[in-house]
Amino acid sequence: MQIAYLDGPRLRRSLIAACAYAQGQRAELNRINVFPVPDGDTGTNLALTVQSIADHLRDNEDRAVSAVAHGAAQGAVLGARGNCGMMLSHFLLGFAEGIGDRERISTEEFSEALVVGVDRLYDSLEDPVEGTILSVMRDAAGAARSSAADDFVQLVNEVVDEARDSLARTPDQLAVLKKAGVVDAGAKGFVSMLEGVSLLVEGVAIATELEADRRGSNGRGGDAAAAAMADYPTSEEQYRFCTEALVRGDELPEQRAVRDILKEMGDSLIVIRSGDVLKIHVHTDDPEEVFDYLRGVGTLVTHKAEDMKVQHETLAGARGHVQLARRPVAVVTDSACDLSEEVIRAHGIHVVPMALVEGDRTYRDGIDITATEFHERLRSAKELPTTSQPAPKAFLDAYESAAAEGESVVGIFVSSTLSGTVGAADVAASRFEGAPIEVVDSLGNSLLEGLLVLKAAELGELGWTAGEIATELKRIRRRSGILFTVSTFDRLIASGRVGKGKALVGRFLGLKPILGMTPEGRVEAFGKAFGDDRARPELLRILREQVPDEVEKVRFGIVHVALPEIVQPVSETLRSIYGPKTEILSAPASPVIATHLGIGAWGLAFMVED
Repeated sequence: MQIAYLDGPRLRRSLIAACAYAQGQRAELNRINVFPVPDGDTGTNLALTVQSIADHLRDNEDRAVSAVAHGAAQGAVLGARGNCGMMLSHFLLGFAEGIGDRERISTEEFSEALVVGVDRLYDSLEDPVEGTILSVMRDAAGAARSSAADDFVQLVNEVVDEARDSLARTPDQLAVLKKAGVVDAGAKGFVSMLEGVSLLVEGVAIATELEADRRGSNGRGGDAAAAAMADYPTSEEQYRFCTEALVRGDELPEQRAVRDILKEMGDSLIVIRSGDVLKIHVHTDDPEEVFDYLRGVGTLVTHKAEDMKVQHETLAGARGHVQLARRPVAVVTDSACDLSEEVIRAHGIHVVPMALVEGDRTYRDGIDITATEFHERLRSAKELPTTSQPAPKAFLDAYESAAAEGESVVGIFVSSTLSGTVGAADVAASRFEGAPIEVVDSLGNSLLEGLLVLKAAELGELGWTAGEIATELKRIRRRSGILFTVSTFDRLIASGRVGKGKALVGRFLGLKPILGMTPEGRVEAFGKAFGDDRARPELLRILREQVPDEVEKVRFGIVHVALPEIVQPVSETLRSIYGPKTEILSAPASPVIATHLGIGAWGLAFMVED
């Protein structure tokens, strides 16, 4: 078989195969991850990054190779985790730039695009380190440029051969790798992506090959982890927190300007500026200083700070074990939490999809149908799917995935007063033997639940135990809540939340109820307003009764059903009251929430951490 050119569909299939095979190497990459810090997270970070790439490409139907390349790069930027994910993103941005706007490319044009990708990556780094993914990318691109092949099958084979040879040389380039007796984990991850493309070209099923890999290693992913055996490099790594953030804005500063500021705050700095997105990775002792700067340049969409010493101590406790837990705690929740995909990806939160049942068909919330798609159906459909808690297997699958990352698991789920989800999660936890699990009843829904989930993830990244996190969430929940209002009574009537008599009176008088959840998880009326225009100031007035101006640490979440225009004015009001740096999440309501509230409904969650 010969392949003379690469178009959009061919590149898409190649990249999806590359991502699938790389994800299958996750455990092995974590095992050998000793540089720059032996925290055993390279496999996880690469897996989450390539998952974002694959998700962005799966429904892509572009015929032009340029459009697919740019889509892959954007997916990488949005999902980038860790050094390896950030460097892969830079490489793919340069690769897309090298392709330009071409419909299809030859082997020569493909090779030149690889070189542009490598050049962009090197230019983006303050202090490039050889013996890492950088070296393997450069050598692979060099092999492609030197090749005389006019057939992609031959070219891929030559590039893979050189990449493997380059990977084998990494211990000679980096002393820490030679001491540990391993190759560089990020570099091996890149090679596995190339190998995934090679398998596709050869017609080998990725799933079959991964199963063969597992059988070849007795299902263990290798011997005792090098990451667990390695000493923490206190002399080389001055800083404690691996810090990442994503910022959006129409007037973001240039990449170089951001680097000049942040390089004074830490090391291992990587900055990506792509359109209206700014992504940063830096090791620092003061993550809040980094976040405060970023809040001043745009909207800080996601941010996290992981304690690398705690991660290493967790790994060190697993010496002699093959299954590595790279963090003390992993977090599981359900899709009713309404956290954005960006937040979920940034913190590696595991989400169990709620179910929507329509006749004989079941939709998984957020997988088979998105919030935006459901809102459109809500505008016109007379009959909508009913909601259902997830099946027991969905919880067990999520727990298993979470246990591969954490020594223990914390699960935070929609209120027991609204759904049987938390009960089902508890039953599944009692049957799960892979790790101890703390199940927390959020006594909330939507972004009230989501804010608690986010807090759990942040505390886990700082080294808190599952029990400590559960106790803290219960304390915070007593001071937190959610208020919401509806534009129509139709969905409340259909869901049985409001009787027809009350709804008729409300319609006749033009009343808009202000509802909310008590600390015990009950839905109660907190007030009312005449008309939509008065509902917003009344809801905000009630909020100030719940959250006094003098609180020191509070976060908010704005959720809506097909009403995105509510986010900006409410955000501006909140920041005028609670301070310009107030953190505010926003999201469209998930289908399981929206189906009970109807078009035009919106809510405001608050979490007081004092």
